[in-house]
Amino acid sequence: MLILGSSSNARLELLAKIGIFPDDTVHPDVDETPIKKELPRDYVSRLSEEKNHAIGAEQGSFVVTADTTVAVGRRILGKPINLEEAEIFLRLLSGRRHRVLTSLCVGHQGKIYKRLVETKVKMKSLSEFEIESFLKSDQWKNRAGGYGIQGSASYFFPFISGSYTNVIGLPITELISLLVGIGYQLPTSFMMGDL
Repeated sequence: MLILGSSSNARLELLAKIGIFPDDTVHPDVDETPIKKELPRDYVSRLSEEKNHAIGAEQGSFVVTADTTVAVGRRILGKPINLEEAEIFLRLLSGRRHRVLTSLCVGHQGKIYKRLVETKVKMKSLSEFEIESFLKSDQWKNRAGGYGIQGSASYFFPFISGSYTNVIGLPITELISLLVGIGYQLPTSFMMGDL
């Protein structure tokens, strides 16, 4: 069994595109508040593992959890709690480079396997009109850093170095490598998704 510890539609869609359909999806209930002075890498690593432990695993199953955050230097930009915070995030990111960090965690046979993926991204300088229009679209909701690169903000990014799917929230290449490396058998539907 493959269990995805996430209720993210974006993550399910990424997996479906390559023909992987989890047997179950579970939303782990963990506190996502950063610890004081916690660095972004440590933050996502801790949360992905906590999510995995919160779900647990049946014998033989593969439990996949992930946590993604946007980092500007040492500052963690999680999911904005309201419109005002989303605007603060957009103005901070406008015209700057930042990092998108995802910690992947797979629980299998009582062991935890982890991988950290980092993508460097630059957002163009946004006009007042672009900021206001994007905020009205509500596409900042439930998105680390207050944006989704696959939505209407897709043209905001003139530079990406690293995994594009990581910026969406699930680095597919690294996940498949991790799963196969610990014995996961790819389904017959693999590579026969909806691309």
